[in-house]
This record gives sequence, C-alpha cells and structure tokens, in this order.
Amino acid sequence: MRVKICGITNLRDALHAVSCGADALGFVFYKESPRYITPKNARHIIDQLPPFVERVGLFVNEGVETIDTVCRYTDISLAQIHFDVDEESLDAVAPKTLPVVRARCAEDVHRFSDRYRLVDAYCDAYGGSGKRLNLEWFEGVDCSKIILAGGLNADNLAELKGYGFYGVDVSSGVESVKGKKDPKKVERFIANAKSL
Repeated sequence: MRVKICGITNLRDALHAVSCGADALGFVFYKESPRYITPKNARHIIDQLPPFVERVGLFVNEGVETIDTVCRYTDISLAQIHFDVDEESLDAVAPKTLPVVRARCAEDVHRFSDRYRLVDAYCDAYGGSGKRLNLEWFEGVDCSKIILAGGLNADNLAELKGYGFYGVDVSSGVESVKGKKDPKKVERFIANAKSL
C-alpha cells in the first residue's frame, strides 16, 4: 500500500518520512492551514529529496494559473485539488491532478470513479481534521484508485485490510503538534500500512 505523509513543513520531517518508506509527501499551499508552507520553503525541501518520491501540492480555491505556477516553481509532481471542480478543470492543470472527495455520504465515494482520487471525511475546514470515514461506505466498491484519508493512525490501519485501497494519506495522525511530525508515529504508521 502506498503512503503519503501530508502537511510537511520542514526538511527533517520530510527526510525522516522518506527514510521510513513514504511514497509521497504533501505540501499545503493553503494559507488558512496550520500546516501552510510557502512555495519558497517547499522548494527548499523538495530540492533535497531523493528521486522517486512523489511531491504533492495541496491547493484550495486557486485558479489553474496559480496552481501551475506554484507547481513549476516548487517542482511539485502532483496537484491535489481540495475543492469542488469538474473533470474539465482537472484536465486544464499542467501537472497531474488528484481530486479530493470530501465525502458526506456513501454515494460520494463514487465521484471521479474513473480517476485516482483521495477520499476524506467532510469537514468545514480543508484537511487534517482527524475525522474518520465510515468504512461501510466502501464495501463492494472498487477501491483500487482510492487513497483514503481522515482520522487514520498506526493503530487503526488494520481495519482497512481487505478493501484494496491504493493508498493512505495521513497528517494529524502522525503529528506531535500541528505542522510537526512525531518520528515514532511516522515510522509506525508507514510500517503498519506497508504490512497490509
């Protein structure tokens, strides 16, 4: 199972996550978030990452031009679109996109079913709320293109066994405080996810 550690704000957390086996790191370009990072600081971290690590930029309510500019400048490889968009808008963004489904009900998990997508629990804020999704919503669903987020931690990952999710995304579940990762939590989370 692929693992994304989101809300990276410093080089130490980034390199530790990669050394533990993270497949992707998430950088939050949303100024209202406690995990916000400037494009300049993100670029500083990304420049020092080893190859084969996916670099994901999280965007909220930004236009195509802004997203493209930030992605080019920082060397982001995947744009995570954390607001309501249509297929046409996703295709207009230059880097590859990952739409986020903020699920309120079981039907929502079928949105963008032809694409890889991140499914998170709905909350008024964007991301990192720690709210869990109802796993019953995924019973009988092809989860091979779904990255699950929302309220995950090292202790509850075992509940995902058998669903066939493409990956998991975690932020608050591996933090010591908002924006700072707990090295042991990161290590345990990645090890447990990779063992599923």
